[in-house]
Amino acid sequence: MSATHHGILIHVVFSTRFRRPLIRDLWRDELFAFMGGVAKEHKATILQSGGIEDHVHLLVKIHPSFAIADTIKHIKANSSRWINAQHKTRQRFEWQRGYAAFSVSPGMSDSVKQYLANQQRHHQKQDFREEYLQILRRHGIAYDERYVFDKEVIT
Repeated sequence: MSATHHGILIHVVFSTRFRRPLIRDLWRDELFAFMGGVAKEHKATILQSGGIEDHVHLLVKIHPSFAIADTIKHIKANSSRWINAQHKTRQRFEWQRGYAAFSVSPGMSDSVKQYLANQQRHHQKQDFREEYLQILRRHGIAYDERYVFDKEVIT
């Protein structure tokens, strides 16, 4: 083929360090907009974002010339740097070390977008811990619950 055609959609989930409730409604949309700009530096597009005070979900169209891990690392590093530089929190802001990434078929992208857009309502019924473990199970990902989350939990 003379051209590269791609449509790599990834649902990414990561939390604040120790799942601290630091992401405020007041600046969450600004954070998502910033993340969108950072993603473009890796030729990626954030199609939908969502989350609450202790975690975020992103539906990202990844460019094949960048590894998924590198793109997510770039988004996390630059967004935490931005949060701290803008003094959005009273304490130092950090994301958890890891993340989850799930492939999304184009036919399911609208469903995932809706799920991400409704995070506020969804989390009135289910906390992040329960949601995350449910997503892992739904995708058939084996895990040891002792190592899924950072040890310290601040509520």
